[in-house]
Amino acid sequence: MAVRAVSGCSIFRSASTSSPTLFAFRCCPCHFSRRFSQFSIRFPIFRSDKLVPGHGGLQSSSVHSLVNSVMEELGALRRRRRVRAAKVELTSSGGIVEDKLVNRTLQQGLLLEFKKDSERVLLAVAQRPDGKKNWMVSDQNGVTSSIKPQQITYIVPGVENFDHAEISKFVQSAQENSDSALLEFAWVELLEKNKRVTAEELAEMIFGSVEPLECYCAHVMLSEDEVYFTVLETKGSRSIYGPRPAVQVEELLRRKLVKEAAENELQEFVQLLKSAKAMPLDAKPPKSSWMVEEKIRQKIKSLESYAIDACTNDDQRKMAGMILRAMGMVKTASSALNLLINIGYFPVHVNLDLLKFNIRTDHSDEVISAAESLLSDSYDPDEIERKDLTHLKVYAIDVDEADELDDALSATRLQDGRIKIWIHVADATRFVQPGSIVDREAMRRGTSVFLPTATYPMFPEKLAMEGMSLQQGENCNAVTVSVVLHSDGSIAEYSVDNSIIRPTYMLTYESASELLHLNLEEETELKILSEAATLRSIWRRQQGAIDTATLEARIKVVNPEDPEPIINLYVENQADPAMRLVTEMMILCGEVVATFGSSNNIPLPYRGQPQSNIDTSAFAHLPEGPVRSSALVKLMRAAEIDFRKPIRHGILGLPGYVQFTSPIRRYMDLLAHYQVKAFLFGKSPPFSAGQLEGMASIVNMNARVAKRLFSSSLRYWILEFLRRQSKEKRYRALILRFMKDRIAAILLVEVGLQSSVWVSVGANVGDEVLVRVEEAHPRDDVLFLKEIVIER
Repeated sequence: MAVRAVSGCSIFRSASTSSPTLFAFRCCPCHFSRRFSQFSIRFPIFRSDKLVPGHGGLQSSSVHSLVNSVMEELGALRRRRRVRAAKVELTSSGGIVEDKLVNRTLQQGLLLEFKKDSERVLLAVAQRPDGKKNWMVSDQNGVTSSIKPQQITYIVPGVENFDHAEISKFVQSAQENSDSALLEFAWVELLEKNKRVTAEELAEMIFGSVEPLECYCAHVMLSEDEVYFTVLETKGSRSIYGPRPAVQVEELLRRKLVKEAAENELQEFVQLLKSAKAMPLDAKPPKSSWMVEEKIRQKIKSLESYAIDACTNDDQRKMAGMILRAMGMVKTASSALNLLINIGYFPVHVNLDLLKFNIRTDHSDEVISAAESLLSDSYDPDEIERKDLTHLKVYAIDVDEADELDDALSATRLQDGRIKIWIHVADATRFVQPGSIVDREAMRRGTSVFLPTATYPMFPEKLAMEGMSLQQGENCNAVTVSVVLHSDGSIAEYSVDNSIIRPTYMLTYESASELLHLNLEEETELKILSEAATLRSIWRRQQGAIDTATLEARIKVVNPEDPEPIINLYVENQADPAMRLVTEMMILCGEVVATFGSSNNIPLPYRGQPQSNIDTSAFAHLPEGPVRSSALVKLMRAAEIDFRKPIRHGILGLPGYVQFTSPIRRYMDLLAHYQVKAFLFGKSPPFSAGQLEGMASIVNMNARVAKRLFSSSLRYWILEFLRRQSKEKRYRALILRFMKDRIAAILLVEVGLQSSVWVSVGANVGDEVLVRVEEAHPRDDVLFLKEIVIER
């Protein structure tokens, strides 16, 4: 049984019948009377409430009688007007039209409908011929244009010398008189009789008239109908229509209802968007409120996917396009983004790459639960073997906002004058074992993600911060690499041990540099570390190492969800004494672990970088620092990894190197710990070289994504920082190289950002120029600089 609601009426039909008999017709009598009063149909209004059994349910006898009366009146009306209708069928010569598809000859003053473009159909009055076939017409919008015969879709019959000024009124009247319910009645009768129909015949059938207005109404209803009738034949502007089969109509009605329901849902959703958009910032609905109802969630997710260019199917793209059109917006990713920001779904400074790359920002409940269980377990399998190094003064040096402290340093001068160094690395394997649920999640992440706005740790935060991380004044489990240096900075002896340490100082790079500058007698150990770093740097350069120290920006954003968050910008000089100290000690640790692994045949991720044929003396004319580093970096080749034996790292000037000092932040470091710790425990390494290689391919891919995300986020916030500064502010720019003509690659010294700018004649590589920011658009990654030329 199918139900179709039209104009306050319901028509019930059985889909199983081949002929759609009208079984019951329920309608408000007064409404029915109003609809047909224009056709001079008179019928009694029945008030009986008696119900009698009918086909497929209860049938109202009063309504049944009402329908019979209406149909009788319609039949009588048609008979009375048949002679009048026949007159319209006469040709100009007075003969009866035998062929329903004979086209009228186009002449001045005729009212016609034509196809303006793929979406618009307009009414117009023919004015005059334009060439052999075309005609000049004046349409309902007052526009005169030339049209081709094939553009004409209908010529309104019975019209001559139509007044162009009356078109709009004619169109309005046609719209008021068109009703799909009338089309449905005609379909029922024509299907029973298996008859075809033209627009004029339909007008006579449902209106009892073939006046121009009624004919055009019938044409409009037929041409726009997608349910009841189909075009059987067309010749020029004339068409013959036939009723569709009942089964097909039922299916089309079902589809139409589904489409209408979807359109209603869309409009409701659009109203929600408009309402949220109009709200003040502090009153906008939270993001979670858009996730409650599934239909709303799907639509908002379509917009989100469209905004970040991550639609998984055509349905998402289509839905996003429909929403944007309904909102009066162009169909672009930026439009979707702006809409989501305006309704409060996204913050103003939403990180699109974070969404696009599908970065894991939270750990699952299962992983967090497993991590908490590890924290509560006090068992340490290496407890007996750990060296007690709690007597050493231990320095942990990192950036001030560091959450995960992986490494720390100690030093002393031996009686023979040589320097001994201890590099303490947090023992993450005290808590996590290969193949565990926490380990698998860490491998999927590959690395902690550090952004100006947030840190997304590789391990659950509580496990990383409270369990694994080194804590000031607390006994901490570590893997300690101890090294004794020769006087030239080369390695004299070394050892790798499980240990217990008690970090003495937690220093930032700035505070460590200040302590070194003060040269305090009570901080002798820090001074020894600095001396060791200098020896190592000199020794590595002698082995072919290349110094690539430069200036780098570091940003911390406070309250990033705010439209105007606080941006704290720092510029780090990698040549800073404290930074050089830490860098040299980390490189030293990597060399020792590579040597240790090679000596004991341990499969490890041995990193190397083929020595490029770089003659550093050829760059001696360039200023040491960022300018020279920039020139050298462009010549360097990509790094390589071997999992069986060390390979030379030409840039570092080492015979072998293994990253080992960040097991809480980098999974490849954790793999090295698994391998070394197994050897120290007297067991075989958990992974073969082949297994390491397979795991590394996944981990390194995720690490590259994280690095790219960090770079794009850092640049976004630097541009946002510059956008907020005064337009008159001047910046020092160091010329790194010339790219083309006078366009130079430069380094903004106070910002730590590389960019480009046109510089005047006379400026050379290594010179400083002054520039100002003309435009900065972080969302579009646009920065325009202009040199400030000082008149002398």
